[in-house]
Amino acid sequence: MTKPRIALFIGILCISIFPVIVRMNLTSGLISAFYRMAIATAVILPYALYKKKLKLENVKMLLPMMVCGILFASDIAVWNISIQNSTATQATLLTNLSPIWVGVFSLVFLKFRPRKSFWLGTVIALVGMTVFVGVDTIINLQLDFAFFLGILSGVLYALYILVSKSVLEKLEVITFITYSMIFSAIFLFIINIAFGEQFFGFTNKAWFSLLVQGVVCQLIAWLLISYATQTMRATRVSLSLLSQAIFATILAAVFVNEQITVIQMVASVIILAGIATTFYEKNSTVNL
Repeated sequence: MTKPRIALFIGILCISIFPVIVRMNLTSGLISAFYRMAIATAVILPYALYKKKLKLENVKMLLPMMVCGILFASDIAVWNISIQNSTATQATLLTNLSPIWVGVFSLVFLKFRPRKSFWLGTVIALVGMTVFVGVDTIINLQLDFAFFLGILSGVLYALYILVSKSVLEKLEVITFITYSMIFSAIFLFIINIAFGEQFFGFTNKAWFSLLVQGVVCQLIAWLLISYATQTMRATRVSLSLLSQAIFATILAAVFVNEQITVIQMVASVIILAGIATTFYEKNSTVNL
């Protein structure tokens, strides 16, 4: 286990808490997305300013960071709206098609040919996801507005992974995360205004949940995942993120007393096998 892989694992654990908090329905999905970004930005911004991490040698880098921020914010907003108009299971399934989009976009736009191990691992992991959410969910998918939002969420997620990978090759993680989160927070603020969301009047429990989302699910999680993305292949990172469904189920069992079924356990093994496949190398050379 290299440092980037350990960082990715811990980061995935941190973002896995998010679905559990959302299920508590303490605030609306859109407002939780805004505060998730705003709180994380408020925490990291003073540190970035103190360490002078916001100075850019090339101001042109602001544009791709703004694109990353808007892509990430759009993904969260679209995913939450998809859940509100369908089910969390359907939205999660469609969003988790993102590894396929990462592979396709890498091949078409970046001229990067993903390895056979990635495609094999993706197929295995998606079979596991199908078993995890249930065949009935697949059969009953409706080609409605929520369905296309779920697909869009997966596309946005994939684009974020790929664009952030290219930006992180030129910038430090702290610099990238701070700027992208600033743009995300501003974008989500505008979205919440447009949808008429209320920014105050929550319970103490709701405010605490927003704090956890901002510090743990966003700041800590994406600092670690961005660090991993900086050195690992984007295809591996995107596929590894599928494991959050497993960790979210375990955390839901612990915190909201949801029962873990035998089918979910079997599916989890299949998903992990798919993720492990993409890390397989024929030679002994270390390759992240």
